[in-house]
Amino acid sequence: MTDEKLAELSRCVPTPFYVFDKSLFRRRAELVKQEFGPKTSLCFSIKANPFLLDGLPEVFDRIEVCSPGELTICEKTHADMKKVIFSGVNKTKADIERALRDGVGTFTAESLLHLQLIQQCAAAHGSRVPILLRLTGGSQFGMDEADIFHVLENRDSFNNIEIVGLHYFTGTQKRKVSVIEKELDYLDQFLETIQRKYGLRLQHLEYGTGLAVDYFSHSPEDTELERLRSVAPRIRAMAEKVSLTIEMGRFFAAPCGYYFTRVMDIKTNLGVHYAILDGGIHQLKYDGQIQGMQQPSIRHIAGSDTGYTLPWTLCGSLCTTADVLARNVELRSLQVGDILVFQRTGAYSVMEGMAVFLSRDMPAVATYTPEAGLKILRDRIDTARFNTPVTDTPGGYK
Repeated sequence: MTDEKLAELSRCVPTPFYVFDKSLFRRRAELVKQEFGPKTSLCFSIKANPFLLDGLPEVFDRIEVCSPGELTICEKTHADMKKVIFSGVNKTKADIERALRDGVGTFTAESLLHLQLIQQCAAAHGSRVPILLRLTGGSQFGMDEADIFHVLENRDSFNNIEIVGLHYFTGTQKRKVSVIEKELDYLDQFLETIQRKYGLRLQHLEYGTGLAVDYFSHSPEDTELERLRSVAPRIRAMAEKVSLTIEMGRFFAAPCGYYFTRVMDIKTNLGVHYAILDGGIHQLKYDGQIQGMQQPSIRHIAGSDTGYTLPWTLCGSLCTTADVLARNVELRSLQVGDILVFQRTGAYSVMEGMAVFLSRDMPAVATYTPEAGLKILRDRIDTARFNTPVTDTPGGYK
């Protein structure tokens, strides 16, 4: 967005608040589709930013949902449930029954218990459910090869389950393309092993690349495009062998976010220039915990352009020395009342913060497109009501 547009938006909503540029989100997804080719399907994992689900671009073939709350968001935004892959490490019988009623298109199975629960619920529902077996990457997620082999050997006992493929995701922020290529080689070999052992060619692979986003570099778009194009030939080759869905959240959404926060106070302590903002680490989160050691891209909406350029340490409103958003940020004529806009905050930031710490309000959230303008999706939320003890009933519960 231009500085003029950011300044205009800053006057529309009390700070702090988020704006997500849905046009930029769509263009990012279309870029990935162009590089990965027509045979590669795209899946948006909404844990990265559920506010982008309303009016999801058509380029996305699937929606990954990992909790009952995210399923509720799909219901309320009238998402196409046939596109939903109901994932998540903790699925209860009630969750599965609800997803079946909703008409969810595909389930993942993280464990043998998941398979048993899905089988029971599908039998009671009178349906046959497509399943992706999640293969572990060495964490608490998914099943190891031995368990997957056990499932395939006994697949005839699951009358209401159709095992259609594998799900594989090992982590995010992979900067080395060689790591992704190695994982695809492993999956290719594992699928061939399954076919050789059981005469079964699984139809589908959902793979989370974990392709990295650069938050603190001077030319992130160029670096990310180079990374995308480097891995694209291997993705295209895999899509020739199996029906491939690439699942990502961060890479799709990160560039489209803007976090607006106002300068509330300025001071100099022992030679260090501090600006106190009405936001903070409870609302703004980039990659990693110690984000104050990095400098993200920040736009300064100033009331005046007369004065000195100084290095500022930008701090939030929390009563903890950890609440540092950035250090040594060169800003000209910084004054109380100025707006700072933190860019590339479209993924996870709005969801990962310590939302109720110090009982400060949660920020408003809006989306923007040139055609529809600004649309408020969530007003500010008073978090004190979440933290206030209830004492008028035994045990403190209502």
